[in-house]
Formats: sequence, C-alpha cells, structure tokens
Amino acid sequence: MKRYEAYKPSNLPWVAEIPSGWKISKNSQLFRESSELSEKGEEPLLSLSQYTGISYKSNAAKIGMREADSKIGYRVIHEDDIVMNIMLAWNGSTAVSPFDGIISPAYAVYRQRTALNPKYFHYLFRIPAICSYFESNSTGLIKSRLRLYSDSFMRLFSIFPPREEQDQIVRYLDWQVSKINRLIAAKRKEIALLKEHRTAKINQAVTTGIHCDTQLAYTGYNWLPYAPANWKPVPAKALFRNITELRRLDDSMLAATQKYGLIEQTEYMRLEGRRIVLANDNLDKWLHTEPNDFIISLRSFQGGLEMCSKPGCVTWHYVVLRSRRNIYPDFYKWFFKSAAYIGALQKTSDFIRDGQDLRFSNFVKVSLFIIPMDEQREIAEYLNQEIPKYDVAISNLEKQIDQITELRTRLISDVVTGQVDVQEIEVPEFERFEEVVPTDKDDKDVEERKDVE
Repeated sequence: MKRYEAYKPSNLPWVAEIPSGWKISKNSQLFRESSELSEKGEEPLLSLSQYTGISYKSNAAKIGMREADSKIGYRVIHEDDIVMNIMLAWNGSTAVSPFDGIISPAYAVYRQRTALNPKYFHYLFRIPAICSYFESNSTGLIKSRLRLYSDSFMRLFSIFPPREEQDQIVRYLDWQVSKINRLIAAKRKEIALLKEHRTAKINQAVTTGIHCDTQLAYTGYNWLPYAPANWKPVPAKALFRNITELRRLDDSMLAATQKYGLIEQTEYMRLEGRRIVLANDNLDKWLHTEPNDFIISLRSFQGGLEMCSKPGCVTWHYVVLRSRRNIYPDFYKWFFKSAAYIGALQKTSDFIRDGQDLRFSNFVKVSLFIIPMDEQREIAEYLNQEIPKYDVAISNLEKQIDQITELRTRLISDVVTGQVDVQEIEVPEFERFEEVVPTDKDDKDVEERKDVE
C-alpha cells in the first residue's frame, strides 16, 4: 500500500510523523465530557468491551457478580458518543456507541465539539501506540489501578485528517476488519468443534470405557446413571482423603490453572509472557503437595481438578487430595476433567456467596468408582495418546488467530495514523461482521471489578 506524498513531524510521543494535510488538536478542543445522568434509570443498559465495543448488556446472571439495584444516576449515552472505561483505557477499552442508553457512572462519556466522524476515533483510541500514550498519562501505582481521568484525557492530543478522508478511512477499515473478523470467526468455530470432540472423547472413555462391547450397569448416581458393570460405586472418601500437611521450606509455590494444570507460578509467567503478583501472604498456612495429589482450586467448578506432577505447595484456599488406595493417577487426571464429573461437582454448591470456594465437603458429595487397575491404565494410555492430537490442532489454530489479529491491529494502526494512504481505494458493498469474542476472555465491566473505588 502506498504512503502519502508528504509528511510532517507530529512532535507527539506515540507517532513520529503524520501526513502534511492532517491536524493535531488537544482533545479538549475536539470533545467535551458529558455529565448527563439518568433520572429514572429506565433507558437500555449498555456495556463496553475492549473487543467488541458498545453493546446491550446481557441480563444473564453471573457467578459472584451483582448488578446495582437502581440505574438512577447512570451516565446517559447517545449515539456517536465516545465511551471510555477510565480503568482500562490503557488496554483499548474505548469505543463509539451506536446506541442510545445508559452505562455505569464509573465510565467517562465524551461528545464531539466539531463535525468529526466518531468511528475514526473509535479506531484511533484502540491502537497500541495511543493506548501506551493513555497509560503514561494515567494515575495509579500499579497497572490494575491505573485510571485515565477526564482532565488528563482532555490535555492529550489527537491526530485526524479532513472529514472526507475520515469517512473514507472508516469505510475502508470497516470493510477490511469485517473480512478479517469473518476469517477469525471461522477458525474459532473450528476450535470450538475440536474442543467439543475432545470433551466427548474424554467423557466417553472415563465413564463407559473404550470398548464398544462393554456391559453397562445401573449405578444409582444421578450424574452417571450407567457405568461399566465391573466398576464398583463407592463414596469419594473411600478413595481420597484431605491432606493438610503444611508447606516445607524447600517447596516451590504452585498455582492451579485450567490452561496448564498445576505449575510453578514463575513458569506460568514465562508461558503467558507476562508478570503476575506472586502470592506471598500467610506462607505458614500453605499446604504441601506430592506428585499424584489432586487439587481442588477456586475454579474447579469450571474445569475440574488438577493433578500435581511434582512436590510443592499451594495456597490454603485450595484442597489437597491424596489417594487412600492404589490408583492409576493418569486415569483420574482425565476422569476429574470429564464433563460428567464437572457437572456433578457444580451441583454440590449454589455459589450464591461471592467468592465461594469448593471444599472437601463438596468433593465427597460426588461418589466415585473402584475400577480394575488394568482398565484404569488402558483408558489413561488411550487418552494420553489421543487427546494431544486435539491439543496440537487447537494450538495451531490459536497461533493462526494470533497472527491474523496482529495483522489486523497493524493495518488499523497504519491507516488511522496516516502511514498508508487509502483515499483512492474503492470500497465495495459488504456485510459488516463484528468480532466474536471467545468466552474465556477476561473483559468485565468496571462495576464488576473488585478493585473499583
């Protein structure tokens, strides 16, 4: 793609040069903060996502979260208003609204002073360079507490081309981004299908065995009415006991994750490529773990139990389980990850209390089986061979999505900062396609964050 014929220095920290025909203005000259509040709280409730922008907020109940009883005093949003999550502006949580409605008073709402295309700024305020600019001008001691207050935002500078060119940039990016979003959605659909098949294979193997001629018998369990006839139903406490041995001085600190299992906290940071706040409170209460122990974590109701592969210690918020009799650990590694077992574990608690943990008392409510050792080994070895095939395919698709997403980000950044010229590109008729965000993305509203002040 071609560049503009002439450029000029911007003297801004986040973009070195801009096309000679573009302008630079303080945000206070372009926008004003809206102080309009809802008098009745009856307008449609809106939500801001760093991924998808502004949308109508779902009324679906969320575990551990509670909406405010009254929406009186919520900020009123009109179409084309720019909405900013002041706590996450550094992470791209800014968007133009296509709707009228209301949103939490913890957000900032800005309206145009001049005739600009708000969608241009929707793209501009989400690129990495300007997000870093927002971050450096935010207030707070740690990243999770950073806030870009309105007076700070108003002192900052934005770049923009003439209105006709803004419109062309928006048309072009809407077209290209829709094509990219469609491609990403197709790959995420492939991932979802693979995960569905993966889950089904695990569930079938650990609940009915791997032989098609296996004879089933009634178990008396609601969560698994039928199982192989040679599996003996027993209370969970007949197979596992709760271990409360305190940490040893040389124990590594472990964390239970759904993505990597039970791993060292430092290894988690390496794999994720980011730093986390290491837990170091009340270390004298931490619990020692041995290889082949199983851990009930804060999220076990979502992803099952985690198996320990090395000695270490875990926070006392976790529950450490150790087998009472000889078992094949890899079988239970898969068994505790099966959809049937996770569903049964979920039914042991109502999760009404915010931050409620699963305890040993929950675990023992789900009865288990005594299974012949050779059968445990056979099933485990089968799954150890088959499941990695799904994991590799899923990982490859996720890498492709990451690469495509990076290309999308680079394209948007280049266009809205004038590094490429799209004025003469003809945009055909196209169907808009918004980004579909995977359910595992952490993208909560301000009012749902525990660190809100």
